Amino acid sequence: MTEEWITSAQQRAWANKLVKGFNTNDVALEFGLLTAEVGEAFTAWYRHLPDLGQELADIVIYTLSIAHMNGLDLATEVDHKLTRNTRREYRRDGHGRLLRTGKEHQS
Repeated sequence: MTEEWITSAQQRAWANKLVKGFNTNDVALEFGLLTAEVGEAFTAWYRHLPDLGQELADIVIYTLSIAHMNGLDLATEVDHKLTRNTRREYRRDGHGRLLRTGKEHQS
């Protein structure tokens, strides 16, 4: 279900950009706007503002649009990345920090 949701959200985000006449070709601009949204989300979290959820949603929407602009199916990319992350192994160093061992289980 997750993959279908991501695919649907990516299509909806792109359709909204087209209808509204928002940026659809300047990837650098989109990354800049994404960065601004990350800053707004941090501020909302830090100040305990009620719009944290909306700011996080903006981050997802900009990310979906950047993926679309680059011809990526973000649902597939997320699935592959989550699978890879679950295979990674970590250990704690002497200071309690997690360090990736470099080993990944093969399935």
